[in-house]
Amino acid sequence: MKKIYDRILDMRGNLLTVVAQNVSLGEMARIQKQNGDSLYASVLRIEGDRVTLQAFENTRGIATHDRVTFLGKQMQATVSDALLGRRFNGAGEPIDKGPIVVGDHVEINSPSFNPVRRIVPHDLVRTNIPMIDVFNCLVKSQKIPIFSIAGEPYNALLMRIANQTDADVVIIGGMGLRFDDYMAFIDNAEKAGSLEKTVMFIHQATDPAVECLLVPDMALACAERFAVQDKNVLVLLTDMTAFADSIKEIAITMDQVPSNRGYPGSLYSDLAARYEKAVDIDGSGAITIISVTTMPGGDVTHPIPDNTGYITEGQFYLHGGRIDPFGSLSRLKQQVIGKVTREDHGDVANTQIRLYAEAKKARERQSMGFKLSKWDEKLLHFARLFEDRMMNLDINITLEEALDLGWKTLAECFDRHEAGIKQTLTDKYWPKAEAV
Repeated sequence: MKKIYDRILDMRGNLLTVVAQNVSLGEMARIQKQNGDSLYASVLRIEGDRVTLQAFENTRGIATHDRVTFLGKQMQATVSDALLGRRFNGAGEPIDKGPIVVGDHVEINSPSFNPVRRIVPHDLVRTNIPMIDVFNCLVKSQKIPIFSIAGEPYNALLMRIANQTDADVVIIGGMGLRFDDYMAFIDNAEKAGSLEKTVMFIHQATDPAVECLLVPDMALACAERFAVQDKNVLVLLTDMTAFADSIKEIAITMDQVPSNRGYPGSLYSDLAARYEKAVDIDGSGAITIISVTTMPGGDVTHPIPDNTGYITEGQFYLHGGRIDPFGSLSRLKQQVIGKVTREDHGDVANTQIRLYAEAKKARERQSMGFKLSKWDEKLLHFARLFEDRMMNLDINITLEEALDLGWKTLAECFDRHEAGIKQTLTDKYWPKAEAV
């Protein structure tokens, strides 16, 4: 039964306070203005009979005597195959001038997937980006952030992944996007031909902060429904720092006691509730999450990346327009390297990273004016080839092609015994002299 109240006690930004009974956290409410317009809100806090609502739109024009109707249900997303190729705002409303989507209604903010049906991650998600596929494999159902600073091409990297992934469905959740970034995602999907398997939930920087909070929930609720329909879903979220800042803004408006750097004490739980939606479902599909976390001032100890690091299964460090091989880590890569990938995968990847680390030391010696040995010269030659062939984010080759290219690079720079790879593998994969 719907509960109707006609007195609003307080309004602060997008927050409204009413006296109500028998309502639940997250319950939807409709606020009817005197001019006939209405907007929706959800229950954010309950203190006795005082209920704080979070409106999904600008509250301008609301009067204290406007009617508030509690609908007895949670915020819902509408999910069907008609979502594919469409764009929506944080409230799930179309922003592409297309028709209203008809489909199943799924509650957002639902608990993480039933642990009984979760299985240990064991499948590779291909991106055709060597710095990911070769050195820090993305594993199906993994949750992993891209740590970056403002100005790095993290959105361009997400677009590359969206275009080249072998996932069945790609869901993009954009938070705090500038208009040109938003249009870049659209143009990219159209040019790459990936639009028909892509769904976008977009919050622009000029939209209300509350819509920013809804974007990941909408994206992940839809992802769960596609996953139980035996589809592998890749969810790309950018930027989780904007999401956390929206939480901070609303917490300050609610006069909550701040924690580290003004963020609420619930920040860890707020982030974990979204990331833990990643799942590989036994006998069905999977959800893999890649997010962007911009580090204010490049500070990895900032509360947002610091909390994120405890939740996720590694990270990609984007630095200088490249994925840094030393700061990046995939904690699940051992589940697939050499098991679902080629036998030489682990050895050729580790050898290249080891030699590149030695090459960085050779560069330091060169910059200080020391005389370089022949070995140093080989290392520097290898570093130039490695950065051009592996670290360049414009490279688009399969994992197998990248492994072969790795062998080719080693053979061009070193003798077979200098690589330090076991003989059984070099006998099988080391390029012939005439091919080098």
